[in-house]
Amino acid sequence: MFALTGDAPEAAHLFAHAAALLGGRDPREFVRGEADEALHRNRAGQILCTLQPLAAVSALADVLPRGVIIAGYSVGEVAAWGVGGLFDATTALDLVARRAEAMDSATRAGDGLIFVRGLSREEVDRLCERHGAAIAIVNPGDAFVIGGGREALRGIAGDVRAMHAARIVALPVEVASHTRRLAEASSVFREALRETPLIFPPQAGVRILSGIDAAPVVSAESGLDKLAAQISHTVQWADCLQACVEAGATGFLELGPGHALSGMAAEIAPTLPARSLDDFRTLQGVRAWVARHLNA
Repeated sequence: MFALTGDAPEAAHLFAHAAALLGGRDPREFVRGEADEALHRNRAGQILCTLQPLAAVSALADVLPRGVIIAGYSVGEVAAWGVGGLFDATTALDLVARRAEAMDSATRAGDGLIFVRGLSREEVDRLCERHGAAIAIVNPGDAFVIGGGREALRGIAGDVRAMHAARIVALPVEVASHTRRLAEASSVFREALRETPLIFPPQAGVRILSGIDAAPVVSAESGLDKLAAQISHTVQWADCLQACVEAGATGFLELGPGHALSGMAAEIAPTLPARSLDDFRTLQGVRAWVARHLNA
């Protein structure tokens, strides 16, 4: 992370603000300590994963097209509101810190997430009902993130292996994000959003999607309701990608971290170009790709 944006002067104030939220730790140094247990804690992870796209947009603002569809995955939805200009970028960082704190306060010991690929939605729904868990995120290609308590996830994992699913992975997350176990956190975060300065409507040509239903944000009040509810409701990510295609997307640029989402976009729309910031060695390479594929 931050290989391309860490030295961008346009993003310097964001790195300084994030460092203050991280107890004085420079994010660029923080992410290099892969063995650092603190790196994988909920609050730090949410701040770092929000800083990445905000820093990228600050560095690339001169070339990004005016007509864009912005969708954010999990905490990335708060970042999407910052990328789209509805929140100031530093405000978005403050919000994700408060979001993470609310989630941690509502979390029970042993809560977490697992990833399952290769079973149908109906099969996964039945497993969740049997064990008292819930689907947290619906990804393309029969891929699901499931949230719940330790025993529920252990039971689902055993059943999934017996059903010969293509893949099952325990995620390094200690919260049951996007499930009703975090209903209290949704309420707390909604109050935080009520106190937050908002720029609405977005600029002409900017469409921001809500993660829980893939619908465009057309009302500040309902949009903020959904943004808070997303903490404790299933994220319909496959539908968000499909909504981008149906709205006329000409390509996808994942602002990161990583490149999992651009891979999902390619799965949904194989004829459209899809790249991640992490695919490039320089910001100039990103600028050239954007000019070629996203400014049609």
